[in-house]
Amino acid sequence: MNLIKKMLAVPATVLALWAVSAQAATSDDIAKRLEPVGQVCVQGKECKGMEVAASAGGGDAKTPDSVIAKHCNACHGTGLLDAPKIGDAAAWGERAKKEGGLDGLLAKAISGVNAMPPKGTCADCTDADLKGAIEKMSGLK
Repeated sequence: MNLIKKMLAVPATVLALWAVSAQAATSDDIAKRLEPVGQVCVQGKECKGMEVAASAGGGDAKTPDSVIAKHCNACHGTGLLDAPKIGDAAAWGERAKKEGGLDGLLAKAISGVNAMPPKGTCADCTDADLKGAIEKMSGLK
């Protein structure tokens, strides 16, 4: 019986120490853990902390080369899943003829086509950004 008491004493002691340490958290610690991860900001209204996020974004300046490098090259650089390769004028011309020219290609890029998601993963690209990237990849104007 004495051995059983000793065997139960160790886990009971560990449990008691854990409970005491868990109780030691201050109200500030608890409040910090419960803080929201993010916030919703309305354009035109002050939003605390957004000045840093806006300046870190680097602005809206996107070049066709930067859009292609970041969002298009993975598939269009290799022709993955039948994506027309960058610089393959014949493949792009055939696709443009099928879709209604450069504007048709742009419309498909915006809405997504086959395995390509809408805007080709560039959710913050404008239509002009996408059009510039398509023109650069295809050689079409």
